[in-house]
Amino acid sequence: MIFTVRQDQLQVLLIERGNEPYLGHLALPGGFVRDGETLDAAALRELSEETALDGRKLHLEQLHTYSDPSRDPRGRVITVAYLALGPDLPLPVAGTDATAAQWTPVSAALDGGTPLAFDHAAILRDGLERARTQLEHTTVAAAFCPEPFTVGDLRRIYEAVWGFKLDPSNFRRKVTRTEGFLEATGERRIPDVGRPAALYRRGSASLLIPPLLRSAEVSFP
Repeated sequence: MIFTVRQDQLQVLLIERGNEPYLGHLALPGGFVRDGETLDAAALRELSEETALDGRKLHLEQLHTYSDPSRDPRGRVITVAYLALGPDLPLPVAGTDATAAQWTPVSAALDGGTPLAFDHAAILRDGLERARTQLEHTTVAAAFCPEPFTVGDLRRIYEAVWGFKLDPSNFRRKVTRTEGFLEATGERRIPDVGRPAALYRRGSASLLIPPLLRSAEVSFP
């Protein structure tokens, strides 16, 4: 499950299955582990084979194991799902058993209009919640931002993943005062309109202390 932010929307990479079962259905990219292959190696290989993306350049983590006996009509298949995050990733290229690959807004993938193969809708919902929680407690949001980036760029990542708007002033105060989250480059981006914006890169911290919690009221201390 690969997430990126394109056009200020959280999008997920989906492939069109070229084989049965679920021939022609949209699905998350994946495949079977080979003999002598680790799970991490299998995830990287399948990502490359089905989409031509290099998972070593992404934030990649193991999400969950899915083991419902009826989840695959071919027989008992246990799936270990991985979550990958990357900044404005390029258009994917389909390969092997995928006839097409595309970026799809997560909201559209989960609206029920186009059912996903297997139990991939449930896996996608779990991945979305993990990504939202990661943004609360870690600095992983910066993995969505090509460096250098502005605080406004970072705020739009939070808004795309969390699904609601944030107060710009409160957000700036929070993230710039969190030790190790951002590192100033000393440079500024000159916009077409408005004041120049300070540029940052990801800092050395991996955890946000205190966390930046989701709130419908968008209230920060």
